[in-house]
Amino acid sequence: MAFYKKMSPFYNLALFYFAVSFLLRMVLFFHPITQTSFSILESLKIFSLGLLSDFFVFVVASSFLWLYLIFISNSKYYKPYGYIILGVFAALFLYVASGKSIFDEYGGALPRIVLIFIGLKTLLFSLLLFLPKLRDKIRFWLFAFVIFLYVLLILQNGLSEYFFWNEFGVKYNFIAVNYLIYTNEVIGNIMQSYPVIPIFSALFIITSIVTYFILQKSKNYLNDIPDFKEKIKISGVYIVLFLVSLFAIPTLAKTENSKNVFVNELQANGIYKFYLAFQNNKLDYFKFYKTLPNQEAFAILKQQFPGITGENTNRKITGDSTENRKNVVLITIESYSADFMKAYGNEQSITPFLDSLAQKSLQFTNLYAAGNRTVRGLEAVTLCLPPTAGESVVKREDNKNKFSTGNVFKEKGYNVNFMYGGDAFFDNMQDFYSGNGYKIVDKSSFSPEEITFSNVWGVCDEDMYNKAIKVINAESKDNKPFFNHIMTVSNHRPFTYPNNKIDIPGDIKSRDGGVKYTDYALKRFFAMASKQSWFKNTVFVIVADHCASSAGKTELPLDKYRIPAFIYTPNGKPAKYTQLMSQIDVMPTLFGLLHFNYDSKFFGQDVLKPDYKPRALIATYQDLGLIKDNVLTILSPKQQVRQFALKLKPKPGVAPEFQLNYDETPLKTVRTDLINDAVSYYQSASYMLKEKKYQK
Repeated sequence: MAFYKKMSPFYNLALFYFAVSFLLRMVLFFHPITQTSFSILESLKIFSLGLLSDFFVFVVASSFLWLYLIFISNSKYYKPYGYIILGVFAALFLYVASGKSIFDEYGGALPRIVLIFIGLKTLLFSLLLFLPKLRDKIRFWLFAFVIFLYVLLILQNGLSEYFFWNEFGVKYNFIAVNYLIYTNEVIGNIMQSYPVIPIFSALFIITSIVTYFILQKSKNYLNDIPDFKEKIKISGVYIVLFLVSLFAIPTLAKTENSKNVFVNELQANGIYKFYLAFQNNKLDYFKFYKTLPNQEAFAILKQQFPGITGENTNRKITGDSTENRKNVVLITIESYSADFMKAYGNEQSITPFLDSLAQKSLQFTNLYAAGNRTVRGLEAVTLCLPPTAGESVVKREDNKNKFSTGNVFKEKGYNVNFMYGGDAFFDNMQDFYSGNGYKIVDKSSFSPEEITFSNVWGVCDEDMYNKAIKVINAESKDNKPFFNHIMTVSNHRPFTYPNNKIDIPGDIKSRDGGVKYTDYALKRFFAMASKQSWFKNTVFVIVADHCASSAGKTELPLDKYRIPAFIYTPNGKPAKYTQLMSQIDVMPTLFGLLHFNYDSKFFGQDVLKPDYKPRALIATYQDLGLIKDNVLTILSPKQQVRQFALKLKPKPGVAPEFQLNYDETPLKTVRTDLINDAVSYYQSASYMLKEKKYQK
């Protein structure tokens, strides 16, 4: 048999993988979320370099197939080798089953997984050893199972990449890694968002059909099992390709350097992107980013915070009149983009209550979210800290006893609660908030009769607000002021909520419906709150945690970070603050309105003070941005720095303070001062966290 035919399982699977990857790129290329056009050269780059990446990634991913195939033989079942090998398997099984193996030192499910694996290997080897007449059939079905798994994983990955792009407009990133940790919520979200049974039924049918055809083309490997010399040749070819792939994959990744982010994302291989995200979940700022001498970084920061001294942000905040210890309710709204609101140009009337409440509030019209995930929004309003590289502080091990807004309130004698309609275990919220002095009210606190509707993310917003009213009514009897932070859940895929509440049915899973129901539930909360004795002595802070989508043509598309925010005081005077500001400034501004005197470590500022210099901080898990002087400065790993001039693209009929869209064009003349400003923020924040100087 020709040598190339001995490689048939590899190249048949590879051809199928390339076909799926090409089809996926085509679909994503024309997907509505891919908000750009491509030149001929960009298109060629996407598909040619993308194919090369796919080839080398497949080589690495087929290592398990290679190991499986080279160990297929008949000679190992001959006496006495077969019995010796079986004895080794049995001894290994007993060793792991003893509970004193090396795997038990790691704890968790690992010993059980290893035991099951060795048990199956022992059982299958026994069958092949003692049933020689059935050996060929057993081996064929094992071979078919391995091919089936590879085909299934290839198709499953293609589907996953599509749905991830549909949600975020990028290939796998840090979020995908997090999803592996919170499998209950993620699987539940998928089950409730998509027609899972038809999709997986079709997936298994297609997998079976493709497996059948690949088996027909590849079974010659079993019919004429390669001898030792042929396996050496096969292994030689594979090992050379494997070693080349280890060099080629990261080299090709470096060619993903287009100014158009969609070109980079479409060119990239999703599996390798997932690996990179897994590797980069913790990023040491001082190792990967541009730095300044620490003393210089804090000296630059002092221009923004005149009161600081030394290598920290410690300063004394003095109110300009008598402290006003009103109750405070902070509501962070899930995935609420500014462009959902009428003032920003939306014509669908999906936020009628917030549109009206804005007219009675102090409205921040030019405010940017710190990041594109809930944990970033919670970090911003709780710690008032720039979004440092890697995972949010909420998710880190060292997340307790931080200087927080809750800490400021507690020092003023407030009761402090965090309320969440889902399981606070998700995204490490339970650990973070309880570790910073908050009492937790989450879904586990609800009695069955308090839940009228729930989905995978938790109870509907109405149920959460009903519970909040009960909790607040109870604590208002303590004769102490209260601070309650409520995190909503309803405006999240699958966008299900109770029917007959708004004019968009809750079971059609519409984002517009999720937005409108969230607005409706908020209206009901205010209607209930207004009847309570504590209402007139309470300040309400309403801010989105992040936008509905972060996908855009650039790394940090400004319109995907613009969020609504208001401070509403019953019988207060409405006003608009139109200067550029960050999500981390919301709570320090509130403290200023309450005239609080306190020692602060916050990077956020009271924007109503005359010494505030407008700027905003926005980031992904690795790109760290500063918006200032109509320039976006981005710090990225490998000490990369990019700057973009921001030119407004006015939308007709929208007031100047609500304009959202900007063209981001590379800056012709480098603004070193702005680079140093950006470095000073992110380096000093990273330094203070690393050196535990941001503790309370």
